[in-house]
Amino acid sequence: MRKGQNPAKFVSQVARPQRITAAVLTYIPFLSGFYAETLDVLKVCLESMRRDAGLPFDLLVFDNGSCAEVRQYLLQEQAEGRIQYLMLSEKNLGKGGAWNMILAGAPGEIIAYADSDVLFSPGWLSRSVEILETFPNVGMVTARPFRTPPEFYRATLDWAREHAVLEEGQFIPWQTFLEFNLSLGQSEAENRKVYAETRDWRITYRGVAAMAGASHWQFTAYKSTLQQFLPFDMDKPMGQVRQLDQRMNEAGLLRLMVPEPLAMNMSNTLGYLRGELGREKKKPKRGLMRRLLEFGPVKKALLAVYNRIFKWYYT
Repeated sequence: MRKGQNPAKFVSQVARPQRITAAVLTYIPFLSGFYAETLDVLKVCLESMRRDAGLPFDLLVFDNGSCAEVRQYLLQEQAEGRIQYLMLSEKNLGKGGAWNMILAGAPGEIIAYADSDVLFSPGWLSRSVEILETFPNVGMVTARPFRTPPEFYRATLDWAREHAVLEEGQFIPWQTFLEFNLSLGQSEAENRKVYAETRDWRITYRGVAAMAGASHWQFTAYKSTLQQFLPFDMDKPMGQVRQLDQRMNEAGLLRLMVPEPLAMNMSNTLGYLRGELGREKKKPKRGLMRRLLEFGPVKKALLAVYNRIFKWYYT
């Protein structure tokens, strides 16, 4: 039997969420091997996101089944008021499963999504929202220009030819183009040929410039727009995330990028911050054990064992 009145009945008002929810998805199953520096990368990501974004936002973090050390860090961040919404999944739901919860559950009218290895520069959010609110029928805005597959922004170019100023050229500086592709593990030599043979598309509408293209690793969009594409039914943890890029293009929505590089991929290390991208490292002489480990058949067998152990524990 109830005794007394629930004190909550006498609360006259509740907190209202910010108009924008910045959402980060993370998955760090352990802190060794490939994931040795990823907790540090996550910390840098969240700090850079909060530093001078240009607009206020609430931060939502979805943890997709990370190890205890990562969960402890996230809980501490929430307890200290630096994370407003924290979603902890017992298991890895894959990116599609996480998106289903993030994009449906974020309280903001606008969602600014990022993978947990994105490094932001000041003004990243305000510039993204400016483009989102200026251009009509926008699907998503990425806070960095880079060259994306043309088949995913054909609808954007079709619209721009009729309604805006559309220019083709080398608008992304070589160094801006190169630093992003180096972060993906590509070489400078292979990128020189790609840069010379491809072009950018700049669109100007009502005095605001944007680049054609966008990407699933970081984007800002209206929640109502993103919900049109839910649910995502991906049967693999990774590798199928371009479904969002493809579906938006097929729906005729604009996919745009900020002309300035205000977001950067750090991948799984802090090498970009240490200035290691593009730097040729002097290779030490390899001993007998290292030469044995690099021997083709041995390397292939050991990596197969590593992959099998990873699957036993984390899939």
